[in-house]
Amino acid sequence: MTAGDPPPRLAVEAESAEYAAAAAALARQLDLPVPPEASLVLRLGAQGLQLVVPGPGAPGPVRVDFVAGALAHRVRHGGGTGQMIARAVGIQPGIRPTILDATAGLGRDAFVLAELGCRLTLIERCPAIHALLADGLQRARTSAESAAAIERMTLLPPADAIATMHGWDEAAPQVVYLDPMFPHRDKSALVKKEMRLFRPLVGDDDDAPDLLAAALALASHRVVVKRPRKAPALAGPAPGYALEGKSSRFDIYPRRSLQAPATQAGGASNPNSSQATKPGSPGSGA
Repeated sequence: MTAGDPPPRLAVEAESAEYAAAAAALARQLDLPVPPEASLVLRLGAQGLQLVVPGPGAPGPVRVDFVAGALAHRVRHGGGTGQMIARAVGIQPGIRPTILDATAGLGRDAFVLAELGCRLTLIERCPAIHALLADGLQRARTSAESAAAIERMTLLPPADAIATMHGWDEAAPQVVYLDPMFPHRDKSALVKKEMRLFRPLVGDDDDAPDLLAAALALASHRVVVKRPRKAPALAGPAPGYALEGKSSRFDIYPRRSLQAPATQAGGASNPNSSQATKPGSPGSGA
């Protein structure tokens, strides 16, 4: 959404009468009056919650599915701990860092990391996208294939990530992961259908430099920023290094080395040795 564009008219609707009560409850939760002509619709039905554009010629619906489809294929055949995102967040033998995904979106990257054994806290500030993600998580909890990974993912209520990180009062995450919306480009930034649907809702992440600053102040070990391969780094401190793929890049801002949990006498792992400390507390320096 660019300056001067009217905000999208968003509505909630039920696919059938069976889902009318749940759809009405969601509309109240999101404080969405039903406009006479909606440009975007959250449709609740047998396949869960979907974001759709009404009318002919529109892109197909977008929903969160952790059990089947492209994401399931990515988890099964994406390269495991050798894939770029795993190396970017610091996954190594014996090391599964705690991660705050401050721009969770549809939760795809978070789910991949959870499947690899990481525990994640997710923040999504757009209520409509948050609702899609919450719906996908709820459905995936009933699947034997995905339930274990879903239990490692904690979705916070819709909130601004910058304010949430500034007010963080728990143990600091070892890694903060950011994937801000890339500014609009006519030819290549809106390739995926979900980007065509999401941009009217969320716009560009113009506060991405502030997001990076808050992440750097919070993370105990590193910040990872996902970017299009040819995009500039976010304004602010330069990344320490980057991992580059065919279409995307991970900029890494290291603070301290991730270490495998120490072992106590008798060979048992010390459950407290890998706990991240709050920034500024003893042992939290770079």
